[in-house]
Amino acid sequence: MSRDHWKRRNDMLDPHRDFVEIYRNVVMHEFPWDMEQALSFALFRTYAVPGIGRLLAETGAFTEQVQKRYDDTVLLLEPPTRFGFDHPQARAAIRRINQMHRSYDIPQHEYLYVLSTFVVVPKRWLDAYGKRPLSPHEVVASVEHYRELARHMGIRDVPTTYAGFEALMDGYEAEHFAYDAGGRAVADSTLALMATFQPRPVQAWMDTFARCFMEPELLAAFRYDAPPRAVVAAARAGLRLRARALRAFPARRRPVTAQDRPTIRSYPDGYRVEELGTLPVPGRAGCPVRHTA
Repeated sequence: MSRDHWKRRNDMLDPHRDFVEIYRNVVMHEFPWDMEQALSFALFRTYAVPGIGRLLAETGAFTEQVQKRYDDTVLLLEPPTRFGFDHPQARAAIRRINQMHRSYDIPQHEYLYVLSTFVVVPKRWLDAYGKRPLSPHEVVASVEHYRELARHMGIRDVPTTYAGFEALMDGYEAEHFAYDAGGRAVADSTLALMATFQPRPVQAWMDTFARCFMEPELLAAFRYDAPPRAVVAAARAGLRLRARALRAFPARRRPVTAQDRPTIRSYPDGYRVEELGTLPVPGRAGCPVRHTA
């Protein structure tokens, strides 16, 4: 397989019709590590919105059971990407996502904001640190993937283009980023977990390393100190050097799944999608979208 196999394959497909295949190729073949980092950062920055960070802190999911919550998020988001939205496992995963979210009074604008981070942050990450940027077809496919997820979650007024998602995310953060003790606690807990994913000799440096990739506005919202400029420059240069090295590698044949990731630790004996996540509040569980099958 040639080094540009997946880009050529994706550019041959229709991003409006074949978005599941294109997005799967991006996440599981072409950029598995980069997409894991980018989507983790996408979720992380949502904690800087007080309404989101405070709720996550109050549930205790991201402070008392942060490893399980991380694992559940990855495992529930994977089936639509891996199998397509009509697959039974994907439908079960989205049903669990809806059951959990409907247990709380989450406003539509927060759903839309979180959705926008999943579209915008990965593109920006790959533009800066990927072995190549996403192609226009891949950007459109990412938009279509998350528009379809939004449809299954009953989210309204979803942007139709990447530019729309980008404007939504940037505008929302400019208006809503602010310090909240709960959001800070969730951020601290998440960074502590991320450190455990690395070899022990470098774990003490991971908090600083992560802060090297946060914008001033995000650092300010958490009241984190910015690392020294030289450290930021070195960290970012290291990832760009990695990207250049990866350009020499052949295309990945075997997809990387959640089960392949050593960071997923909560279910050594396996799991059922229907049992992932937190238990819904009685009387408020359910899927907001009516399905015929």
